[in-house]
Amino acid sequence: MNAANDSLDFAQRLAVRAAAVESTLDSILSEHLADGEINRPERLLSAMRHGVLNGGKRLRPFLVIESAALFDANPDTALRIAAALQGVHCYTLIHDDLPSMDDDDLRRGQPTVHRAFDEAHAILAGDSLLTLAFDVIADPATALDPAVKIELVRLLARASGIGGMAGGQALDLQAETSPPDEAGIIRLQAMKTGALIRFACEAGAVVGGASLSDRERLAEYGSAIGLSFQIADDLLDLTADSKAMGKRTGKDAARGKGTLPALHGEAWARHQLKGLIAQAEDLLRPFGEKAQVLKDAARFIAGRSN
Repeated sequence: MNAANDSLDFAQRLAVRAAAVESTLDSILSEHLADGEINRPERLLSAMRHGVLNGGKRLRPFLVIESAALFDANPDTALRIAAALQGVHCYTLIHDDLPSMDDDDLRRGQPTVHRAFDEAHAILAGDSLLTLAFDVIADPATALDPAVKIELVRLLARASGIGGMAGGQALDLQAETSPPDEAGIIRLQAMKTGALIRFACEAGAVVGGASLSDRERLAEYGSAIGLSFQIADDLLDLTADSKAMGKRTGKDAARGKGTLPALHGEAWARHQLKGLIAQAEDLLRPFGEKAQVLKDAARFIAGRSN
């Protein structure tokens, strides 16, 4: 981490990291466009680019980068793992927006991929971004020991698969006809949203060669902020307008899906967010001032307005 970045406030630091991730993803996709050995369908690549190079906070890759910095990891290597994770996250958004899922027309104020292209290319773009993530991790340009790469592949596969994001999405679909109780909501959200955030934090520790105990501490931090992210998101779905969010709001209530804020009320939810911030900060306490950026991230997630 250079001195210039150390002097930035949190919002500036988030923006700088987001720009670096965007540039890295652009470069990776441009390499595929220039690949003359294997055919790369231009329309599919355009759909992938539309789905992944569309702005946003890039919070998950930010967490990879900052968690890795906690252990003095190679910043270029951490950036590539961060970009791989963003590819997976954007795949989930592309598929989540499909008519068979949430049926959304807007994402970050722009037409969703199936609206800008078509459903078939949206499905294929998501599939391609998911597999591209593992390509990036395994690539020789990602300067890590093969055993570390294997561990990252294992963790990401589990976070994005049946026991993580994909399984959580299946539970989310079931919730439309059979609303879960509080324990069920927490389980669903830990899988659908929390698993990739937990991975982001643990992956940074893995890239940095952290001890098993420190890895677990960062993973637990990721779980705490993952739940915080979902509670804040559900509050915004209840209280924010679509223009501010850049996507349709109120859809959970319209579909009869249970959320923790809907179950317990806004005051309860905001109290829980304060408790989750305290939990996250306590987990980071052994790292001292070096973890200040991650402490700031916990507060940012709980207090975000879009």
